[in-house]
Amino acid sequence: MGTPELPVPAGLVLRPFRGVRFAVEDPAKVTSPPYDLISDADVEVLLDSHPNNVVRLILPCSSRSNSSPGAPTDDDHPSSGPATPGTPPESSSPPPAPAPTSPRSPSQPSPPHPASPQPAPPEFRPDPTSPTGETPLQPRYAVARDTLTEWLDTGVLVPDDVPALYVYEQSGPDVLQRGLIGDVGLADPGQRIILPHEDVFPGPIADRLALMSTTQANLEPIFLLYDGGDGTATQLVDEVAAIRRPLISARTEDGLTHRLWAITAPEEIAAINADLHHRQALIADGHHRYATYRVLQRQERAARDIHHRTPASSNTHPAQPPTPGPSTAHSGEPSATSASAAAPPSAAEAAVSEHAGAGTAAPAYDEAALGPWDFGLALLVDSRAYPPDLKAIHRVIQGLPLDEAVAKAKGSWQVHDYKDLAAGLAALERAPEPAFLLAGEDGTHLLTSPDPLQLARAMPPDHSDRWNSLNTSVLAEFVLPVVWGMRDNDQTVRIVHHDTEAAVRLAIRTGGTAVILKPLVVDDVLAIAAGGERVPRKSTSFGPKPRTGLVLRMFATD
Repeated sequence: MGTPELPVPAGLVLRPFRGVRFAVEDPAKVTSPPYDLISDADVEVLLDSHPNNVVRLILPCSSRSNSSPGAPTDDDHPSSGPATPGTPPESSSPPPAPAPTSPRSPSQPSPPHPASPQPAPPEFRPDPTSPTGETPLQPRYAVARDTLTEWLDTGVLVPDDVPALYVYEQSGPDVLQRGLIGDVGLADPGQRIILPHEDVFPGPIADRLALMSTTQANLEPIFLLYDGGDGTATQLVDEVAAIRRPLISARTEDGLTHRLWAITAPEEIAAINADLHHRQALIADGHHRYATYRVLQRQERAARDIHHRTPASSNTHPAQPPTPGPSTAHSGEPSATSASAAAPPSAAEAAVSEHAGAGTAAPAYDEAALGPWDFGLALLVDSRAYPPDLKAIHRVIQGLPLDEAVAKAKGSWQVHDYKDLAAGLAALERAPEPAFLLAGEDGTHLLTSPDPLQLARAMPPDHSDRWNSLNTSVLAEFVLPVVWGMRDNDQTVRIVHHDTEAAVRLAIRTGGTAVILKPLVVDDVLAIAAGGERVPRKSTSFGPKPRTGLVLRMFATD
């Protein structure tokens, strides 16, 4: 079997699809946060709210949702420790299959099933460098597939009648975000159409690949940002939200209201894509899922021996890089590769290499040859119209007592002592970067003004000045290895999203040191991604993240 060439869009493409939605009285009760922010306790709460909650699909081995041992890893921000969001839930014995709820009328068309026969989820060898290093087990993915089939059979899930792009709005106190959910055309990072800003690991890709290939579905969207410049797409999104009746309105426990509208008119869909064509998108959340989309694309094309061919009569040409938005001027990046259809166990590792941007350009689209696996479910938000909320991700160094961390830091940093966390946080907010607040059982200590010569020697010369100035870069390249003599990995460093008090509690409980950071600046992340670099692991947490379960995508209906 030959290696299929992958189709590459000439620009940013958002294709309509037949969304699959829950037919229940209160849609909020069947939704969940993104799978990588769900703890064991969260699973129980979600299943108590509704027996058909989408968590049974996205985390099929979690807690009482099924019986397979092991748990999937998280996506972009794997959390380590039961006190923090994002800890993958462990499984236990499953409950009896819940009765289906609120089926649609029998007069409606019978929903299709996932494609059959299903490709067997691949076996992956453990990878000690991944956030989990665990081998995904086949049964849990089959449970998700079987649950999905049951819900389609019984009308718990029903596909929409016609393809649509979906306007999605999240609103609440001090929150308003609108965007478009659709099938984004998959592009190699080297094409500079969809830009990653973080590195990926094989473990999470292996897990999501097994789930997607077994269910033949995209169960939750990735989160993309672009500079819309008050273009047609943004104007239409706002117009739809202002005057049209939503398909869904759901208020979730976090106080946000989620509304969804369908755009089905061909002329409106065409106008949106004409506006998007020349723009770049940044992956805000979902790096591992986007890399998984690309692996699945190769896998499905290889299984069918599909080779992308551009018809001789076509006027298509190799894709050119889209024009960057005002905030994303960029320098060169290695061109993309047409990777071979990787057989496990190397598929996830190949995706990691590809995600870094190595390779050569592939032919442009041949519309007739495209399949559902040439696209991936995505939420696309205009960051100029709706600036994202970029939060910090904190660290807890379990094997480093606070007094030892402070003593070692005094040889290269100015150290300022504070009696309580509130005073330390206020001082951190005022301090110029790089600055870190160390906290634990015996007070808080602010690190500022590092020794410039020591810092310069530690930072890698092959990175840009902007990259070297990031607080997460300084932490990963200077503080951890040089000042403290420690490696930045999941065995040493535990991750806590946003919550400074949770980080301090974890540090006290483990006898370690909490490292509190300020969030990165959005423009810095955009510029670094546009320049072909990746920020250090677990540097960003963009929000608000799309709610999972409002609309699903199945290959059989696409």
